[in-house]
Amino acid sequence: MLTVTGLTKQFGGFMALNGVSFEVREREILGLIGPNGSGKTTLFNCVSGALVPTSGSIRFRDEELAGLTPDAICHHGVARTFQIPRPFRKLSILDNVAVAAHYGAAKRSSEAAARARAREILELVGLPTDGAASTTLLGAGGLKKLELARALATGPRLLLADESLGGLDPAEMHDAAEMLKRVRDQYRITIVWVEHIMAMLMRVVDRIVVLDHGEKIAEGVPRQVAEDPRVIEAYLGEKLVLA
Repeated sequence: MLTVTGLTKQFGGFMALNGVSFEVREREILGLIGPNGSGKTTLFNCVSGALVPTSGSIRFRDEELAGLTPDAICHHGVARTFQIPRPFRKLSILDNVAVAAHYGAAKRSSEAAARARAREILELVGLPTDGAASTTLLGAGGLKKLELARALATGPRLLLADESLGGLDPAEMHDAAEMLKRVRDQYRITIVWVEHIMAMLMRVVDRIVVLDHGEKIAEGVPRQVAEDPRVIEAYLGEKLVLA
């Protein structure tokens, strides 16, 4: 579904990404991991259009995305969440998601259709569908759910999920991870997931790509990656024991 080839992003003399290549298969959940500063967010920014790559190719369903604007990439069927949710605070929870359904999709929906889709997605993620419910009601877990709901409302085929577990307690982490699997299964969405909570990510993803200093150092199924000496040295610190 997504093919990244030789992706490079340079800021002056700093090489944030250096020739990164990998593929994402349809309907899989791919984990993207690495230490802080390894290039994960830069890669997401290039794929989603927030940054223009210095060189390389980003092909989504055989269409080139590199250099397109974020709205055009969203209309192609790629959505992303952010580490720090920033909802429209003056809008209700429902209206936050309806805005995404109305303006984010490639084909503009009627107001009634946008709100109907918003209610469907809010029910999926477990948030209030009442049009009067305020974002002030939401804690860290609720805001992460709202961030996911807004991305889903655009109707993506590929979701870039950026640290969906950050700031959550163990029960909320489990629920969020299970929700990503439900999203994949119910909406047939392919997911690339950046996450630092390794024990949870390893139980959910199908494969993992590991970055370090802007380069891909490993790729494979969770057990292979967890046992890779380069990954242990660069990121994990010790070998993970997987159930």
